[in-house]
Amino acid sequence: MASPVFREHILQGRTAFITGGSSGICLRIAERFAAQGARVMLNGRNPEKLAAAKQGIREAGGVADGRAADVRDYAAIAQALAETRAQWGEIDILICGAAGNFPAPVTGMSANGFKAVMDIDVLGTFNACRAAHEHLRKPGASIISISANHASIAYPLQAHVCAAKAGVERLTQCLAVEWGPEGVRANLINPGPIDDTEGMRRLAPTLEMRAAVEKTVPLRRMGTRDDVADLALFLCSDAAAYLSGGVYHCDGGQALSGGRAFDQLLLK
Repeated sequence: MASPVFREHILQGRTAFITGGSSGICLRIAERFAAQGARVMLNGRNPEKLAAAKQGIREAGGVADGRAADVRDYAAIAQALAETRAQWGEIDILICGAAGNFPAPVTGMSANGFKAVMDIDVLGTFNACRAAHEHLRKPGASIISISANHASIAYPLQAHVCAAKAGVERLTQCLAVEWGPEGVRANLINPGPIDDTEGMRRLAPTLEMRAAVEKTVPLRRMGTRDDVADLALFLCSDAAAYLSGGVYHCDGGQALSGGRAFDQLLLK
């Protein structure tokens, strides 16, 4: 007999709050969750992008809404979470996906530039998690931080991002330890080179550069936003009920190279 956790609409009746949810990987996660029965609250800074994103989900038959708030502003993100609780009840899933990045050497980076990435990634993840705690459905709640391999690999021109992702990784694992007794699970996804994202459009704008990126991946292809969304769906499902504190590389094996295969691309 098939396992009861493998079924259609495996997130039916659950509520997900998704930071960075108006575009890119996190929007695809929102779309996948909605297709599987979840109510999805999209969070971002741009009201127009949020409106377009939620409308697309609704037109596909999903339940979605949006709350504009900057994750760096604790009061604003706390209000957005409280409004979500008032609208749909307790929150089952928190996806922390808001992030910042720009390539720059340490000597070419201002203190404000370094701080901006740390504030969006680390402080933003803390703010969303801390403010969400009182609204989470415990036990059974799932937190996923969308991070990157930068947490464990030193990339050139990415010191600020490496520092930030390391902070996000350890913070999320601390939540797994502290909130685990309450029944809250916390995990991380580290996407590799994902096609059709702003990051890859900047890093590999030509066919030649795309081919070079693909050669850094053992599976010899870029990932898709669906690859990440499928992993997030699994980690939030009952099939992953005993997984917490894990770091899951969705990168086709690229992290196994130690990141050195990317150096020449970044230093061009």
